[in-house]
Amino acid sequence: MQFEEFVKRMPKLSNLTLLGQDAQFLMAPDERIRALKDTDIEAKNPRWAGVMAVFYPNEAGETTLVLILRKTYKGVHSNQVGFPGGKAEAFDASIEETALRETEEEIGVDRDTIEVIKKLTKIYIPPSNFWVQPFIGIVQSKPVFVKEEAEVEAILEVPLTEFLDEKKVIKQRIDTSYGTMLEVPAFYLTEHVVWGATAMMLSEVKWALQQLD
Repeated sequence: MQFEEFVKRMPKLSNLTLLGQDAQFLMAPDERIRALKDTDIEAKNPRWAGVMAVFYPNEAGETTLVLILRKTYKGVHSNQVGFPGGKAEAFDASIEETALRETEEEIGVDRDTIEVIKKLTKIYIPPSNFWVQPFIGIVQSKPVFVKEEAEVEAILEVPLTEFLDEKKVIKQRIDTSYGTMLEVPAFYLTEHVVWGATAMMLSEVKWALQQLD
């Protein structure tokens, strides 16, 4: 889809009633769904993070989504694909500001150029004990990406047509916090397997965009 057409559909997206957790669960393994239903999340006093699904036009004017591949490190999200974003700080005025600030820090997109279109459904991340609040935003021209070398291994540019292609939804056996070599639903985007919380958030993004047709 050309970006001009995508932008024309944004008012409908901003007013859309979300499917919420049901959309996220389309890309969640049964083990995670059961565990979340049995978890008293607020009793765990989770921290907060904000992330941004940023869409922009590529050189050909086609709508594109940016994701990141995280560095390999000693942590639960090592070498995983995710959205740009990160944890909230005391100086952030809101979780939306957190998402914008962290997006700028991680991939170099000036926060003032991002128009936030939609606040999505928050998601709990058990291994790191975070509430993550995702947003959809747009940038009117292709950004000059600058990755944060300490945290970002690569910037992944995903054409919207690839993201919405049902053939890109796969099953993959992965070691997770719920068990070893579990078969989980995943997206296969830009030759990377995207699973877990990122896939669940992407599932709601995909559902929302499908309602705009």
